[in-house]
Amino acid sequence: MTSLIWFLLGVVVALTGVLVAQRYVGFSSQRAEHYETGTPVMDLRQHLNGPIKCEGVIYGPLGRVTSRFDADFEASWDGNKGIMKEHFRYDSGNTQDREWRLELGNDGSVKADADDLVGQGTGMQMGSALKLNYNIRLPEEAGGHVLAVTDWMYLTPCGTTIVNRSQFRKFGIKVAELVATMRKAEAA
Repeated sequence: MTSLIWFLLGVVVALTGVLVAQRYVGFSSQRAEHYETGTPVMDLRQHLNGPIKCEGVIYGPLGRVTSRFDADFEASWDGNKGIMKEHFRYDSGNTQDREWRLELGNDGSVKADADDLVGQGTGMQMGSALKLNYNIRLPEEAGGHVLAVTDWMYLTPCGTTIVNRSQFRKFGIKVAELVATMRKAEAA
């Protein structure tokens, strides 16, 4: 019986260590304030405006590429409110259309909505980076699961390309990751 108690205690300590590491180290520990002085400064109304070319890969839970894609976006702004329409083409031959509705606050806050979100996405843009958190419902053919997503977008030093890194989690466990680049179509 005592060996079972020691085993369970070891499991609890290990899980606690993993949770602490996720909170204070790595991707999940980033805050927008870390990029407050980053240059050039990202302005979504400028850098995500007009025709945009996107290319990326999706990694599965084992870290292997499970899908590759390219996409064409069209973004437009009316003051602090924007719409970004996305058309994805995956290496499987499948396509997907999405539409983001964005609202920027004067303090750098971002609100985001899309038809496949559960609730509203919220984020913060500071300096050269943007963090956005939301819950997304996968299509039925992908299981219909609701995943918690953290998007980080970083404006590169040249000021023409945004690198997007997203992690998708279910019950706190990373099940997928996306890495993509976005740049104005005429610069592609």
